[in-house]
Amino acid sequence: MKLFFLVFLIGFVNGAIYNHRDHSSRNKVLNKRYSPDWNDLDTRPLPEWYDKAKIGIFLHWGVYSVPGFGSEWFWSNWKGGNRQCIDFMTKNYPPGFTYQEFAPAFKAEFFDPDKWADLFVKAGAKYVVLTSKHHEGFTLFPSKRSFSWNSVEVGPKRDIVGDLAKAVRNTSLKFGVYHSLYEWFNPIYEEDKRKAFKTQTYVDTKLWPDIKQIVHDYKPSVIWSDGDWEANDTYWRSTELLAWLYNDSPVKDEVVVNDRWGIGIPGKHGDFYNHQDRFNPGVLLHHKWENAFTVDSGSWGYRRNMQIREILTIEELLQQIVTTVSCGGNALINVGPTKEGTIAPIFEERLLALGDWLQINGEAIYSSSPWEYQNDTLNGKVWYTCSINRSNSMKRTYRSGQVAAIYAILLEWPSDNRLSVRSITNSLRSRYNQLEMLGNEGTYLNWKITNGDVEIELPDRATVKSNHAWVLKLATT
Repeated sequence: MKLFFLVFLIGFVNGAIYNHRDHSSRNKVLNKRYSPDWNDLDTRPLPEWYDKAKIGIFLHWGVYSVPGFGSEWFWSNWKGGNRQCIDFMTKNYPPGFTYQEFAPAFKAEFFDPDKWADLFVKAGAKYVVLTSKHHEGFTLFPSKRSFSWNSVEVGPKRDIVGDLAKAVRNTSLKFGVYHSLYEWFNPIYEEDKRKAFKTQTYVDTKLWPDIKQIVHDYKPSVIWSDGDWEANDTYWRSTELLAWLYNDSPVKDEVVVNDRWGIGIPGKHGDFYNHQDRFNPGVLLHHKWENAFTVDSGSWGYRRNMQIREILTIEELLQQIVTTVSCGGNALINVGPTKEGTIAPIFEERLLALGDWLQINGEAIYSSSPWEYQNDTLNGKVWYTCSINRSNSMKRTYRSGQVAAIYAILLEWPSDNRLSVRSITNSLRSRYNQLEMLGNEGTYLNWKITNGDVEIELPDRATVKSNHAWVLKLATT
């Protein structure tokens, strides 16, 4: 999907730099009924848990994990004439082999949902989003309208969504689902498409029943929509669906949805915005957003031929998270499981390294707020978050008197152990008199101001607990 816009928020109004809906009045609108139109739906307060969470795990898993070649778009690319996919099939499968014949090999024989949930907890995630159905149409739950094309009737012979939802909820994590609105080769959808979407047979007989089944059976806290780009939101009946979710569904008070609900909708409507895959603007946005990105830089689904150079390093992973959270977003980190139901060791290693980092530095991430500055004006390798004293933790308005602590996150350690920054100069002059490194609490750092810049004397790196992306905390005594 194309990037529709980039919002640069410049200047401050009465000291406020970020006001994502005033949630101080949330209790007054909990009982409100929303009309099926965007203007009214957009007034719904964002459930508090989502902004606090900051870190989620994304799982793209389906029949495409069997060929494990190219990407999760394998079927579409193969049928669309992609030469690499055609050559792969010619060399490895007999003539006439169909995509449906991959499904029995999607056995997930080593799928252990409790083990997965434990890994995600150790990674420091706060929510998990699983593909209940990708564009191939194969559902990971016993869809009442996907006959012989679901994980209970073929392949794993089990309710993947249900099993993972149960395991995740046995921990402290929230559970959510990704659901593709369209299906590449569903004849009912293709018929609606041939009629220029003037009929809605697919929406009425397949899409809505599937989504309502998911909501009633699994009660997801996130519904992550995709596959919307061929038709307008009126075809998908998006506003009607969201009004039902917000008014009458069993998850009406907790559920959050993204912005992929039809042509022209991304970046305009939804509880949080994705804009496009791997969206990370590097600037503060006025609306809650999410950066969904992949640890395997080449695919969302598992690739058997992925190369180590294509896997994000822990430094690259942390850079995505730090820059995202600093600018008011959540980070949704994708890994693609294997057809056997395992998380590849390289993905597991990255997630565990992230968890180790968050154990030390999570104070600067979870429940944090954007600060007056996101990126230091002198040192581009330093990003900021802050914690705010507020009675309602979802009131996202920054005023200097509300800031309890400022966090400066260093993505690169200076070679001489001296860090030069500019954006915290006035804070150190006027209010904050303690400067320490997370993980090394109680050892206060020396600093001096020269010509408007701050020079901070960092500790000996050998004594520092964190191995990457070090966090300095500014506080008062």
